[in-house]
Amino acid sequence: MLRRDFLLDAARLAALTAVIPNDWRVTLRPRFADDPFTLGVASGDPTPNSAIVWTRLAPRPLEPDGGMSGARVAVTWEVADDEQFSRIVKQGRATAAPELGFSLHIDVTGLEPDRWYFYRFTAADAKSPVGRLRTTPTAGVSKPITFAVASCQHWEQGYYTAHAHLAKEDIDLVLFLGDYIYEYGPTPGRTRIHATTEARDLDLYRARYGQYKSDPLLQAAHARCPWEVVWDDHEVDNNYAGSVGENEFESEEQMRARRAAAYQGWWEHQPVRVPRVTSWADLKVTRTMEWGALMRFWMLDTRQYRSNQACDDGSRKVPCGDWDDPKRQFMGADQERWLEQGLKGTSEQWQVIGNQSMAASIDTAVGPDRSVSMDSWSGYPAAQTRFIDMLGKHAANRSVVLTGDNHANWVNELGTEAGKTVATEFLGTSISSGGDGSERSAFFNEQRAAENPHVKWQNNRRGYFVARVDGDRWKTSFRTVPYVSRPDAPIETASEWMLSRGRAGVEKA
Repeated sequence: MLRRDFLLDAARLAALTAVIPNDWRVTLRPRFADDPFTLGVASGDPTPNSAIVWTRLAPRPLEPDGGMSGARVAVTWEVADDEQFSRIVKQGRATAAPELGFSLHIDVTGLEPDRWYFYRFTAADAKSPVGRLRTTPTAGVSKPITFAVASCQHWEQGYYTAHAHLAKEDIDLVLFLGDYIYEYGPTPGRTRIHATTEARDLDLYRARYGQYKSDPLLQAAHARCPWEVVWDDHEVDNNYAGSVGENEFESEEQMRARRAAAYQGWWEHQPVRVPRVTSWADLKVTRTMEWGALMRFWMLDTRQYRSNQACDDGSRKVPCGDWDDPKRQFMGADQERWLEQGLKGTSEQWQVIGNQSMAASIDTAVGPDRSVSMDSWSGYPAAQTRFIDMLGKHAANRSVVLTGDNHANWVNELGTEAGKTVATEFLGTSISSGGDGSERSAFFNEQRAAENPHVKWQNNRRGYFVARVDGDRWKTSFRTVPYVSRPDAPIETASEWMLSRGRAGVEKA
């Protein structure tokens, strides 16, 4: 073999094994310091004949290497028709490697559409918990769906009681819309305390995910059904925008390095497909998922590609600074083009946008002045107008925007500048962020409600919401708990809302 050909082949092999670990020097009978499956299991990104199943070996998840010895470990995976695994339909062996934090992402293919399966992992003599996965209906088949939407689970600000209730819901899917972790350092006196300093490098992001995913209630919710996951800001840094961090002392180069560590840590801990990227700092999570002929989910990323917030961020009186500059981006030009081109050609009955930041504009000023959030769509009015007009042009009144981030429940109607309602936004509260909360946010008083008639309902408790969609009818149930500052809160349905496909506006159920 010519020397240059040998070097070229070696380089190609090295690039491949950096993403997909091979079985060289694999330990078949490792010795673990403790149970290697302390972080549970998860499934996600389902299709009609496949799904991702995930786990990460971490007997001591707060340690930099998760308590592993550094050697690659052989792990067996199984998918079965039944919870007892008497009828195994798929199985195989994979390699957990230190380069990817000993995480495993198995793309299980060859499954039957629209049905449930059970899965588990085995490493040496250790067996993982059992999880459930399901496949989606085939294209052209309209089948009902029931799914939950959750976001924002600050460890220090409350218990994950909502996840305990979520794990008992009769649902097909969970959409998690960001703030899976919070990057902050520990704050004494809170309900629970972060175990490490603020996450800035890969070891610290891994430890932070390890702490969060060690929660048994979160694990139960993951084991219940597949999740479709995207990120928001706290997976990296509060209110970051592109390569601009919250703190001015971090350069763009430092933020890109931090983003690469954060994105890799996110990927290592989520049931998502292997990325095809040249740099972790440019990991793409924008994607679609189809539920037969009934629904298409569009999972957005409104952090990585946005312009920096205008007017020093926060809630500001407008106009100000470059707030209304039409060149400022929220999704980024490529993602915006991808969404519009996709919506043009869709035939599913419902178009569902999984989104991180409030799409509706909320005027927080009292009286004739207008004040809006610079970190939400309202801080990017040109991009916001293009987004809502896009929904009106290609999928009017069959589009639903699902949102997280705000730590409160909102039901908002989205309209064009001409005042025509074209979509509805269901914004879900947090799992724990913000503490116990209240029935209504303190700032959203009667006068502000009167000045924002497109807001149909608002609530400040913790929880999630459940959507049940069957053909032309959509019902959203907001499920809330009265407190998260102590365990074992009960669950209640705070409010329910109905949509009819093709009819403008939302109605109280």
